[in-house]
This record gives sequence, structure tokens and C-alpha cells, in this order.
Amino acid sequence: MKAVVYNDGLKLENNYPMPTPKKGEALIKVTTIGICNTDYEITKGYMGYKGILGHEFTGIVEKAENKDLIGKRVVGEINCGCQECEWCKQGLERHCFNRSTLGIWQREGCFAEYVALPEKNLLVIPDNVTDNEAVFVEPLAAALEILEQIHIPPYKKVVVLGDGKLGIITALALNACNLDVTLVGKHEEKLALASSQGVKTELLSNFKIEKAYDYVVEATGSITGFETSLALTKPRGTLILKSTIAASKEFNLAPIVIDEITLLGSRCGQFAPAMRMLENKRIDVNPLISDIYPIDKSIEAFERNKEKSSVKVLVKID
Repeated sequence: MKAVVYNDGLKLENNYPMPTPKKGEALIKVTTIGICNTDYEITKGYMGYKGILGHEFTGIVEKAENKDLIGKRVVGEINCGCQECEWCKQGLERHCFNRSTLGIWQREGCFAEYVALPEKNLLVIPDNVTDNEAVFVEPLAAALEILEQIHIPPYKKVVVLGDGKLGIITALALNACNLDVTLVGKHEEKLALASSQGVKTELLSNFKIEKAYDYVVEATGSITGFETSLALTKPRGTLILKSTIAASKEFNLAPIVIDEITLLGSRCGQFAPAMRMLENKRIDVNPLISDIYPIDKSIEAFERNKEKSSVKVLVKID
């Protein structure tokens, strides 16, 4: 099968071995793939992963022990736990110490014509949700994870810092939950994608940096973004970290202590609430699609994803 593989370089393999499903796993023919910044970070050495990239996909089940799944369009939760530890028993496979993660850690990804995943990880796509929309379930679930972790009262002020794909989706998701959200970023054309759906937006260059927000979501992926987020958080406010930041310089954490700020790390979320949001048309993710490439042009798609003007790049498999 065709597969996009990272192994000391990114390349498209035309004769990569097909996955062999284990007991309880389904074989899925992949139809749509979303490129995530995590995929790009892996090509720079993140997690030390080598193999097929990709963790955002839609596909059609070809083989499964559960015959009701065969022929169904599905998405798949990316974390595969041991099913025996305290985390798995709580449905929190994302924290299982023995987990594998699709295309990120010890499990071949979905950037290929076929992928294998546990049947319990699969979620059937409703008829009124297109593949192009359903491929956003994983990042949308990550955005909604914030509201699984904490309660944000609707009268509190929230700012999302960063107008990349994660920041935009997070702002859209929180706004759809009737929260008072402002998205702050550097690119007018990207901010417009959120403002067209009712999100308040501000250019960072015009935005007053003051401790005026009860909840601040950091989605820039940079130390300067973290520092700005900290400068926006009220005393006894909550700073929510959605992006992973590799520290390359010293920065001052004293304000966290002085202002008694709560730090909240927030990563993966459950797929079902995200799918319901798409099914009920609470947000429209289609305007976030910058380009669609065939799998034969996957390397070009990765290059397009690096460009500042892109938001979401998809790859299609016939």
C-alpha cells in the first residue's frame, strides 16, 4: 500500500506492508487524512517516532469482528490503552502508561491507504457529516477537552491566544458553548475565519495586554505566547496550556506564584461530543480547509502545511 513514512526523512512509500489487525482490531480503508502540526514536529524529532505518520482520518471499515461495523464510515480515537490499568478503567486511555498512540508513539499511523485500530476506538460518522468535516473530530475533541476538565461560567471572560488551526478550532468550540470568547492572533485572514462564525477577534498588535481575563487559553506553541498568556491572566485566574512548548530560553514563572494562577494542561478529548457538535452544525469547519491533495502529492501537502497562510491541509485517497 501507499504510505507516508518518516524515518530520518519524510517520503511516500508505494509498497509499504499492509497492517495486520490484532484481536479486537478493525482494518480500515482510509479516505481522508488531516495534517496536524504534531506530524510536522515528529519530522523534527518529536517523540523519537519513526514509521507511518498521521492520526486524523476518516475511513471505511473493511474487516472487523463486529460485523455491524463493516462498511461503515468511521473516525478513530488515537490512544490505545492496556485496558487493565486505573486510567483505562476510567475511559482515560490517553493517560495509560502502556498506551500506544496512532502515528505518534509505538503505533503505525493513518497516513496510508489502510490503518488498523481497536474496534472500541471507532466512532461511526453520521450521514449528515462529510468526510472533510469528520476529519476535524480529533482537534475539535481536544478543544472540548477543556470543558471536560473545568467548568467555565458563561459570565467569565475567556481569551484564546494564537490563530493557528488549534486556536481557531478552540475559539469556535468554546463560542459554540455560549462562552464569552475573544481570539487573539497575528493574521487578519485567519481571524476572519472565526469572526465569520460569531467569535470576537483582535489583532495582537492592537490588543491591550493586561490582566483582564479569568481564563486564558495558550495555543501559540511558543514561549513568547506563553509569556503573553501569563500577562493576560487575572490574579487567581486559570491559564490553560493547549500547545506543547519546548523551552529554548529561560522565562519567569514568578507571576504564577505572585498572582496565584492555576495552570491547566489540556491535551486529547473524547470524540463523541465533538462529533455531536459537527452533526448538529454548531460550527462550520469547512472554511478552515486551505487545500486538498491526493496521496501521491503528500510531500507537497506537508510543505503547504508549513506555510503561515495555511490552516488545515487535507489529503484524499481514492
